[in-house]
Amino acid sequence: MTPEFNLIKQYFTRPTRHTKLGVGDDAALISLSTGMEFAISADMLVAGTHFFADCDAYKLGWKSLAVNISDMAAMGANAKWATLAIALPDINASWLAEFSRGFFACADSFNVDLIGGDTTRGPLTISVQIMGEVPIGKAIKRSGAKVGDEIWVSGKLGDAALALAHIQSKLALPEAASLICAKALHAPQPRLALGLALRDIANSAIDISDGLLADLGHILEQSNVGAIVELSNIPHSTFVDYPIDLHDESLRKLVLAGGDDYELCFTAPVQMHAEIVKICEKIKLQLSCIGHITSNTGLILHGLENEILNIKETGFDHFS
Repeated sequence: MTPEFNLIKQYFTRPTRHTKLGVGDDAALISLSTGMEFAISADMLVAGTHFFADCDAYKLGWKSLAVNISDMAAMGANAKWATLAIALPDINASWLAEFSRGFFACADSFNVDLIGGDTTRGPLTISVQIMGEVPIGKAIKRSGAKVGDEIWVSGKLGDAALALAHIQSKLALPEAASLICAKALHAPQPRLALGLALRDIANSAIDISDGLLADLGHILEQSNVGAIVELSNIPHSTFVDYPIDLHDESLRKLVLAGGDDYELCFTAPVQMHAEIVKICEKIKLQLSCIGHITSNTGLILHGLENEILNIKETGFDHFS
């Protein structure tokens, strides 16, 4: 057996749960459940762009799958299968053991089968394709926002961006705050349960990967609508030793445009407000209404004193 196939067998071959044929052949075989359609997405993580080359391998394994499951959540799709293509500078047994352990910890947590992929030598690059099922006609799209919809976000925004700024010595977080923010950056939690619960409630949704304002902007563009967002309603962490004052432009930018949150932003009719509160209580996840959809295109951000803020940067751009 060649080193490549031995690597695949040792680190990336596991029993599957809902797959007819998984890792080990020229292609995998899967079957869709009756009344379901296919949802497919892919993400690439590149050393030096999306993560530091010396970052913890277990956490990288978790995150590489988690960010893809987040895409399924945004569509209201149930994540079921994934493929992994990975370029490695060399075969490092201890690194591969930890990376695969983290990857499969995430896969087990969300009941996802790894069903194939590829390995090659090259700069460390991780490409995951995620596949899932959603009932026919029930997918939540970016293009469905309606005038009058409330705009909601899950969880708290900005922690991952704070962690990155701390690592880059752009700010100094106290130890307790640093640990909380580092978990958000390195081990994001896909909001799959929320996405599934929103199927018949939300008109549109997106996962927040590049920053709230940038990703909400995608909903507005594809739905041909506008939005008014209240800065005071945007959820963010408050630390005893490091209060986040959104009057501070640099901190405000991290919360609004820092990215790597992997929370969901969605819009829903006002009449669904009570149902969304029930979802919040059922899945024990903070959900915050931060604004509403308008007929005028563009996004207006109201500051803490209800002034209109000038939006200079909305989020991360891979080619800026």
